Amino acid sequence: MRRLSPSIRLMAGLLGAPAFVVSAIAPAVAVAAAPPDAPRKDAAKEAPRAPVTLDDLYARLKAAKDDAEARGIAQLIERRLDRSGSDTVDLLASRAAEAMQAKDYPLAVELLDRVTVLEPGWAEGWSRRATAFYLLEDQASALADLHKTLTLEPRHFEAWAALAHIYMASDDKTRALAAFRRAEAIYPRMGKVHEAIERLAPDVDGRDL
Repeated sequence: MRRLSPSIRLMAGLLGAPAFVVSAIAPAVAVAAAPPDAPRKDAAKEAPRAPVTLDDLYARLKAAKDDAEARGIAQLIERRLDRSGSDTVDLLASRAAEAMQAKDYPLAVELLDRVTVLEPGWAEGWSRRATAFYLLEDQASALADLHKTLTLEPRHFEAWAALAHIYMASDDKTRALAAFRRAEAIYPRMGKVHEAIERLAPDVDGRDL
């Protein structure tokens, strides 16, 4: 819903940094003395690395050891989710973002209407329109778009958190807690989600005697 993402200084570690090999340079005479049919170790080519999938990134996000690593992985996931696969849709989404920055929310909704028509399977398009609806104080439409987002991408942690905040605003603590817990299950180190859960849980689940 926002795109103010943290630094990605851990990107290399996330994607698998290449191994650095430090080797001594053998004298020329040693090379010459080697049998002509001896296999050269440096001639062997490494097998190509398998591409990192979105599933891989979500697994790494859940297993992240610290907040910085988790933020870096979360940003990589957001970049994947930002890909609509259509130049036209990307242009419309970019113009919608500019409209929201200018606080022209009706225009943003109009542009994102076109986005959802052209690419109805792009979860991020629905998520962004939910943001625009929320800023227009149209919570019903925002909720509908968030539910659509989560139907298309059930691991969209930002959509779960946004859903929780909307439920909180309407004092629906039970649904808010459930949504926060879904966000935490996907992104355990996400912002202040854990603190929100700790505040809500006693009211919803009951307090220990």
